[in-house]
Formats: sequence, structure tokens, C-alpha cells
Amino acid sequence: MFNIMRFKYLFFAISLLVIIPGIISLALFGLRPSIDFTGGTLLELQGPALKNQTDIEKIKETIQHGQVEVASIQPTGSGTYLFRTKAITPSQKDKILADINKQLPGTKDIRFETVGPTVGKELTIKAVQSVALASVAIVLYIAYAFRQVPKPYSPWKFGIAAVVALLHDVLVVVGIFSILGHLFAVEIDALFVTALLTIIGFSVHDTIVVFDRIRENLQKYSGKQNFEQIVNESLLETLGRSLTTSLTVLFTLLALILFGGQSIRWFVVALFVGVFSGTYSSIFNAAPLLVLWEKK
Repeated sequence: MFNIMRFKYLFFAISLLVIIPGIISLALFGLRPSIDFTGGTLLELQGPALKNQTDIEKIKETIQHGQVEVASIQPTGSGTYLFRTKAITPSQKDKILADINKQLPGTKDIRFETVGPTVGKELTIKAVQSVALASVAIVLYIAYAFRQVPKPYSPWKFGIAAVVALLHDVLVVVGIFSILGHLFAVEIDALFVTALLTIIGFSVHDTIVVFDRIRENLQKYSGKQNFEQIVNESLLETLGRSLTTSLTVLFTLLALILFGGQSIRWFVVALFVGVFSGTYSSIFNAAPLLVLWEKK
């Protein structure tokens, strides 16, 4: 029988190599928040005259001429441009658009959203609270669900190991988006929080499948095999199922990344990274962590 547990330190080393660059990026650059968190206005413009960088600079100068600071300009895959500015009113927007059309006729706005800084601050607090509350609830639920695990094994260890695995997945996604934000100006918005909560659910679901098989085999083989052997056998029994399920999801998400709309692209990228990381951590982090904990 192939011994997956033989490579547990290698699995942990790979996880660290993935997480550490993200943590360094978070410490140096942080995340790049969208107007959902900071407050401001998102103005998406479209027009036959928007063809080159010179035209975009003209629009930027026109907006700034109205005493409105432009935070960023980003092209979309559909030929439009996203202008993120400080909060402006609809009347200010109409005046700016009229000034732009004097230089670039045919330019029109197809999206106009304004979020106040109070809403952004409240959303940030709720996002952190949601992730923390979900982690605590998962520990309590798994500890209760695994309460019949045979002694001397503790159900609390299963819960804490699952949370460590899901925090690994959250750190991977957040770290990668910190790097993307610094290099490519990718911003995080409310959908990013939704993606994190979805990733937490997926990660725990996959981990519980593995842990449940470990619990069954503990009842079956306790006293006949040591804990590491039981965990290894449980992983081999669930490996095919975990990979099949995850690959099905990953192929679907890849199709959405390639052919989906620009508005959900980074949301889908976050899900793709999280599902990939969740599959890895459930098999190669959570279970080996249990083995190391029992040995210590």
C-alpha cells in the first residue's frame, strides 16, 4: 500500500512556499480594495472614440478638471473602460459626461455606482466577522459530529485541524490577490468576500469527507493498526472521490474564466484558486496535521 503520510513534511513545505510570498505581499502592500470598501464612484464609459491611450488621458483630464480625483482606470474585455473616482453625484456625472462628449462625441455611461465610505467600513467589519464566525462554528460542529470517535482520540483535534486547513485556503487566496493587486491593480470587492465564504464551505466539506472515513476506520481497525496507518488508508480510499469532485468544479470554473463576463472574472478566479487549494489542504494538510498532533 502506498504511504502518503511518508511525504507529510514535503506537503507542509509546499504549503509554506505558497503562503509565505502572499503573507509578505500582504505585509508590504496589503489588498487593493474596491469602492465597495473604500467608498467612491465607479463609472463605466463606452464610445466609438475610445480607441487609444490618448483618448483615455483626455477623459481623465476632463474628470479631474471638475475637481474629481481619478483613483484608477481599467479596460474591460468588452471594449469599455472603468473609471474609479471619489464619490460624485448624478448631476456631477452628467456634467462630466457632457464635457467629455465635447471632445469625444458618442461617449456614454453604461454603469454608474456610488458607495459611501460608511457602507464600505461596515462591509469590511462584517466580512472579517463572517470569516471568524464561520471558523468558530465549524470547530464546534465538527467536535460535536465526531463526538463518538474512539478514545483516546479527541473530536476537538478533528475540528481544529479542519479550521487550520480552511485558514490555509483563505491565506492562499488572499495572498495571491494581494500579489495580483500590486502587480496588475486587481481589486477586491463584495464578491471576493462571497468567494472566501464559499471556499471555506468547500474546504470543510472536502475535509469532513476524509475525516469521516478516518473515524469509520478508527472504529474498524483501532488496536490492529496505528493511527498513521489508519489515516493513510482512509486517504487512499477517499482520494479518487475527492479528486473527481474537485476536477469537475475546476473545469467548470476554468470555462467561466475563459468565456465568462468581465464583471465576475476575478470572483471566479478566487473560487478557482480556493477550490484547488481546498482540495490540496483537505488531503495533504488536514490529515497529516492530525497524525503529527497524535504523535506529539
